[in-house]
Amino acid sequence: MPMIDVTAPAGLFADKHALAVALSQAVMRWEGVPDLALFRDNTAAFIHELDPDAFGTAGGDRRMVRVHVLTPVGTLDRAKQLGVVTDLTRLVAQAAGDDTLAARTWVTLSESPDGGWGIAGHAHTNEEIVLAARRELAGG
Repeated sequence: MPMIDVTAPAGLFADKHALAVALSQAVMRWEGVPDLALFRDNTAAFIHELDPDAFGTAGGDRRMVRVHVLTPVGTLDRAKQLGVVTDLTRLVAQAAGDDTLAARTWVTLSESPDGGWGIAGHAHTNEEIVLAARRELAGG
């Protein structure tokens, strides 16, 4: 149930909601989780727009995007990490209508420690998340 934060210059994306949905769906696919409300309702992307003057590389470039993905610990093996980074970079560049943006899109992956994933006021362990998914699969 990842949380995805995108930081970009204001006005870069024409349809921020569509990008947020596409990013969330892509990470769910790479996680390999079942299509359950538990995961759909708790996998989200947030598009944070900043003034273009708030960006700058050491070389002075201002047009860049940072995508940060937070997942429960152990969710993404190396193949999944590579796939997530590739897909999210592509989706960002497509949403901006600028294929060259891929070269200036940074994706960072972080893991929340076991027990550090809070939903509905409870800090869930990975085991609790798995049990909740099994209950939903079983219809309860």
